[in-house]
Amino acid sequence: MDIWLLILLSLSFATALSLLLHHATKKKRLPPGPPAVPIIGNLFWLRRSFQEVETILRELHAQYGPIVTLHVGSRPAIFISDRTLAHRALVEHGATFSDRTPQLPALRFLGRDHLISAAAYGPLWRLLRRNLISEILHSSRVKVYAHGRAWVLQVLSNHLRSQAASNDAGAVTAVESFQFAMFCLLVLMCFGEKLDEKAIKDIEIAQKSLLLYSNKLNVLAFAPRISRYVFRDRINTVLQMRQRQEELFVPLIRARKEFKKQQQRQKSEEERFVYSYVDSLLDIELSEEGGRRLTEREIVALCSEFLNAGTDTTSTALQWIMANLVKHQDIQSKLREEIEGAVGSDAQEIKEEDLQKMPYLKAVIKEGLRRHPPGHFVLPHTVTEDVVLDGYLIPRGASINFMVAEMGWDGKVWEEPMEFKPERFLAGGSGEGVDITGSKEIKMMPFGVGRRICPGIGLAMLHLECFVANLVKEFEWKPVEGEEVDLSEKPEFTVVMKNPLRACILPRTKI
Repeated sequence: MDIWLLILLSLSFATALSLLLHHATKKKRLPPGPPAVPIIGNLFWLRRSFQEVETILRELHAQYGPIVTLHVGSRPAIFISDRTLAHRALVEHGATFSDRTPQLPALRFLGRDHLISAAAYGPLWRLLRRNLISEILHSSRVKVYAHGRAWVLQVLSNHLRSQAASNDAGAVTAVESFQFAMFCLLVLMCFGEKLDEKAIKDIEIAQKSLLLYSNKLNVLAFAPRISRYVFRDRINTVLQMRQRQEELFVPLIRARKEFKKQQQRQKSEEERFVYSYVDSLLDIELSEEGGRRLTEREIVALCSEFLNAGTDTTSTALQWIMANLVKHQDIQSKLREEIEGAVGSDAQEIKEEDLQKMPYLKAVIKEGLRRHPPGHFVLPHTVTEDVVLDGYLIPRGASINFMVAEMGWDGKVWEEPMEFKPERFLAGGSGEGVDITGSKEIKMMPFGVGRRICPGIGLAMLHLECFVANLVKEFEWKPVEGEEVDLSEKPEFTVVMKNPLRACILPRTKI
């Protein structure tokens, strides 16, 4: 009798333990996804490219739900398309979801650990981000660059006029002019110098070459211990590109060091800027590393990050917005009427304080960012420890990706989400009062959300409003005869127009 009781108790305990373990395993399994092979990952990468990732993900989300797992090599990558889940992760549990995926050993020479966008969530990241926000992106600092914005707008206007005058139709392919103008402004803010066009072009070429080539390093995620040797030539190419970057940046950095020692310049007050991003970086002391200063190589990397983050995203957004104004002449006319009503037809330039009187302009900018976010994904996050989200295990070290475009196109939030309708952001529209920082609720997140939100959100919005308003004030933008504006997309560093905008520009006649 005692033996049977012991056996019964043992079976009961084993059954209870099994049920508990099964429940724990079920509760903590990875989000669903297609089958994967150890080390290699999902086999469809062998026949589908990374360029097709969004198409693949839409198919997988339709099959598996709003949170899915892919495997790129041996590392899981989790993709979230649901705005409620994104808010829960990035805002409600922001501290946990604010880390970055560790750098591949083969790419540690890039020094990404000391970049704001890539640094681990901790003291170094806080120091670098706080420096950027308080020293360069603070509203009081941004105002100092008003003369710089006026200069760059003139540069842009001259480029467009010259291009239009070079052909009978008056047509321009605007994207290169947009990129160059924005790059001029960021170089000025970064190095504190109005460099000549050749110097700016040299830096721009070096930046873009490295940025576009870095996509070829994605292959190192597959079996990294092997691929780092198989693709050694790619690593060597990137090293050469970094060397070219240093050749261009280091003399400018040393010039700022010398200027800080002398505390004076020979240029007039209107021609110089008393403070630059480099100046702020030269003052940083890394308390976690014995109070040392940043090395020149680390400053080069941070300057490169600053230029990339502020140039391509903003110029891409600017092109998408102007493309829609060309395609929708009624929206352009309405915006032109608001501009004239706010500043008059004789105004030489729309200034920062004028922008506050233009609600329709702000609606146009927001609709452009909703419909055509420059980045369809935010930079991958990871968690500081294993956590459970929506019943699934999110393991430490996994890449967690949030699908920005899908959230901005959610038909449950936005009526006719694929249409360009700025009115939705005005009184009575579904986007009235929308908070693009997503602090209370995510309806769109073009700059990310939570603790890792883009620190340059305010500057980007100012630049977009300033450039769009002045471009519409100065020129009438019309389709090229016989051509339609093609809004097809192509992924590069940002998601750009597959066929760059071509438009006829006609200088506005003053009344």
